Amino acid sequence: MSVSDTAAGSSPVAAPSRGDDVAGLVVSVLGGTGPQGRGLARRLALTGLRVVLGSRDAARAAAAAAGLPGAVSGADNAGAARAGDLVVVAVPWEGHRAVLLPLADALAGKVVVDCVNPLGFDKQGAFALAVEEGSAAQQAQAVLTRSTVVAAFHHVSAVVLLDEAVGDVDSDVLVLGDDRAATDLVQALADRIPGMRGIYGGRLRNACQVEALTANLVSINRRYKGHAGLRVTDV
Repeated sequence: MSVSDTAAGSSPVAAPSRGDDVAGLVVSVLGGTGPQGRGLARRLALTGLRVVLGSRDAARAAAAAAGLPGAVSGADNAGAARAGDLVVVAVPWEGHRAVLLPLADALAGKVVVDCVNPLGFDKQGAFALAVEEGSAAQQAQAVLTRSTVVAAFHHVSAVVLLDEAVGDVDSDVLVLGDDRAATDLVQALADRIPGMRGIYGGRLRNACQVEALTANLVSINRRYKGHAGLRVTDV
């Protein structure tokens, strides 16, 4: 299946297979001034990739980029969407749809990696929210009909990603999507980060379970005062 098969009328995406070198990619991170987005940007920049942080406020994005190592720059969300060969969505769930709707043209023909977790919090802790489309990733695909959406990076601690004392990130990344070339590309991207490994986790329709599992990890971290991730055995 080609990347263009995932959405009717979309343009083909020239996505490398997993064995190809992804060193030349420019990765944009929408929501790049938040902890998760900034942490992913930091780790990807440390591997030598050029990274563009996106924010509603270009000046805020530039200030956040200035504090990161490597080739990291800042732009508003539209500028970041245009600049990236691959674009990571790490915005708060409450603004997910609103951020993506005006970027549909800028993101057309691109692989978009959604790592947003629709969670609620009350006095009993974190819990998964119901999403009309099934998951945040499926909502992104419904909005970005000319892009290829892949779900990934949901369970990696922002604290760990930003901690300069942590060398290797001890975590597997579940990668879900409906196009093999796109999921291979995102697995290869995860593999660049020392200690991290990209693992294919199924079709995009299964992203709801992966997003919801984050609520369990929040509970684990609160109970044990840690920053738990995931490891998949026998693979």
